[in-house]
Amino acid sequence: MSNFIFVLDTNKRPLTPCKPSMARKLLTANKAAVFRRFPFTIILKKMVTANIKSIGLKLDPGSKTTGIALLEGEKVIFGAELTHRGQAIKASLDSRRALRRGRRNHHTRYRQARFLNRTRQKGWLAPSLQHRVETTLTWVNKLRRLAPINLIVKELVRFDLQQLENPEISGIEYQQGILCGYEIREYLLNKWNRKCAYCEIENVPLQVEHIYPKAKGGSNRISNLCLACEKCNQKKGTQDVEQFLVKKPDVLKRILAQAKRPLKDAAAVNSTRWALFSRLKETGLPVLTGSGGLTKFNRTRLQLPKTHWLDAACVGQVESLSVVTSKPLLIKATGHGTRQMCRTDKFGFPSRYVPRNKFVKGFQTGDIVKAVVTSGKKIGEYVGRVAVRTTGSFNISASELVQGISYKYCKTIHHKDGYSYSF
Repeated sequence: MSNFIFVLDTNKRPLTPCKPSMARKLLTANKAAVFRRFPFTIILKKMVTANIKSIGLKLDPGSKTTGIALLEGEKVIFGAELTHRGQAIKASLDSRRALRRGRRNHHTRYRQARFLNRTRQKGWLAPSLQHRVETTLTWVNKLRRLAPINLIVKELVRFDLQQLENPEISGIEYQQGILCGYEIREYLLNKWNRKCAYCEIENVPLQVEHIYPKAKGGSNRISNLCLACEKCNQKKGTQDVEQFLVKKPDVLKRILAQAKRPLKDAAAVNSTRWALFSRLKETGLPVLTGSGGLTKFNRTRLQLPKTHWLDAACVGQVESLSVVTSKPLLIKATGHGTRQMCRTDKFGFPSRYVPRNKFVKGFQTGDIVKAVVTSGKKIGEYVGRVAVRTTGSFNISASELVQGISYKYCKTIHHKDGYSYSF
């Protein structure tokens, strides 16, 4: 079952999304045309009077992936998972910082220090965090242009770092932190990838296990907890983890490293949640919120699998859901390239130049194209993102990379917009 198809009238005003079969009939009868490929949208060729049904937009913001769901009443008609590029942004900033510090050691002209003229506005977020807010808001605005959305529901409270680190926190101590919104067990499921820490078995009941046994002074802190299957938990008993895994040094090293892993993802969600909430309120639509615990309760009660887009559908107050789609649109933020005019090797020396003009024969790197090759060694049909070359011989990333496809065989089906798409 595919996502419902977005429909626009002749004035580009959004109508109620329709089933793929209805969209196919309209296209076949030449009553509509393709307006956009991702997400697939059609535009009617004649004015119609239609009863427009209101659509609710639900969001499950995450550190790496944000779940998106559109609901018509209790029907989940559209799902998407938006993968952010926060880590790529951080890596680029780290690279720039290394190059900048390297230049300071060169014997060049003296530039007066300017450390006191860099101020940050109130509510400033790091670029990798601001990116999560902006990309989520970008897709909210895109979907508002394609569907008659009248309500936004967002998961607001997810992780409470202080409650996780100190379960006894109370009273005035909370003036330094945020309210509890996520259970320790659910956090451990995410941290240990829903597997037994010792044997990595999946899809079995898992128990909360003390890495350093409580009988020997081990604490209840989150850094001393992991998940174990019943067999491993009973076998370990009150042994020290070093004694239990004396014959498995690699497993011991992995567990100790993962136990000390910082709560980076939790911090990212907490840092951006209020910024995103404020930006969503600026849209003028009513914005409702729900907790992470409520989302999990709804998903478990409705017996739905653990996915980002279904988590989004379960955000807030939910009585029942009818999921009429099973193929969410997978969206990955790829960025719009770079202004760098000279590429460097790993040592920072110039290795190749970048053409000033990004377009070659009407195509640019990042466009999604369809190439039908009718002659030569690469006969076939290829659909994917294109990498242009000034020679007119392009590379297409389809199911696998295909090199040396002439621009004459290519046809653009979706212009570059900073995202890649799949199902």
